[in-house]
Amino acid sequence: MKHLISIILLIGIIFIAGCGQSNENKGINKDNNAVLTPVKFALDWTPNTNHTGIYVAKEKGYFKEQGLDVEILLPGEVRVNQLLAAEKADFGISYQEGLTQARSEGLPLVSIAAVLQHNTAGYASPKEKGITSPKDFEGKKFGAYGSDLEKAMMTTLMANDNANVDEVDFITTGDADFFVAVERDVDFSLVYYGWTGIEAELRGVDLNMVYLADFSDKLDFYTPIIATSEEMISADPELVKAFTHAAVKGYEFAIEHPEEAAQILINAVPDLDPDLVKRSQDWLSPRYQDDAEQFGIQEQDRWQKFADFLLENKIIDEAVDVDQAFTNEFLPDK
Repeated sequence: MKHLISIILLIGIIFIAGCGQSNENKGINKDNNAVLTPVKFALDWTPNTNHTGIYVAKEKGYFKEQGLDVEILLPGEVRVNQLLAAEKADFGISYQEGLTQARSEGLPLVSIAAVLQHNTAGYASPKEKGITSPKDFEGKKFGAYGSDLEKAMMTTLMANDNANVDEVDFITTGDADFFVAVERDVDFSLVYYGWTGIEAELRGVDLNMVYLADFSDKLDFYTPIIATSEEMISADPELVKAFTHAAVKGYEFAIEHPEEAAQILINAVPDLDPDLVKRSQDWLSPRYQDDAEQFGIQEQDRWQKFADFLLENKIIDEAVDVDQAFTNEFLPDK
């Protein structure tokens, strides 16, 4: 009987001690022996070199140094902006175009860092199609997702080239494989060269590229970006700062060491094509920061120009306060 009582008392002591330990470890604790703060980070797409800095920060222990245990969530049926707004993810990869539209619809999301300083998206087509300028879009079939924004962007480029967007046949292809689509269904489509363009190089497919940013500064928007919610910033700004500092360190490593960073991504996601990842990383690493004074920084002017573009083209119904849509305050001091 005494033995049984002793066991019960011992269990009670362990339970009380465990409860006390749990309370002490709430919030960020950078002590290596402490329980790490769990953080959920949502990807926008299949893991690729836009995400390398996050995988580096996780593998190199940069998140752990900041007291964080980051879980990377693969994309599912619910998109990143909705996950952030519903507090199902703490941070994620988004886009200036999507985040601006989300804010216009009442979703209080905030960009805390630009992954790429300049928009690398462009209209891609096999060289034999002869599409080298917006004027050449006339009479061609465009592989589209079916959004109003696509039409507005193409209209802007073609107007600058004295061309008529009504002469373009928009074919909804959705997420269809680019290479299959341009061989079978369409003449050109909008892609990111850092992934699809590099894949074309590996396949031996020569592409012509008509980049958005080359024809309109309004379309040199930040894509992709790292985003969170106003609620997260308000509730735990120290966590936001800790996460941002670790993520920035990861991307800075990828800038300086593209080969090792690529291998970290390959190891984490073995299904990826290693040659594609390595070539893509070589192309993308110098473009993360590009001509900016530091990685991740964002300019108010570029946010404002694109928000005005969306409003002028009736993509959004009401003006968005861009000063609430992004912040540089959590970036490391330089």
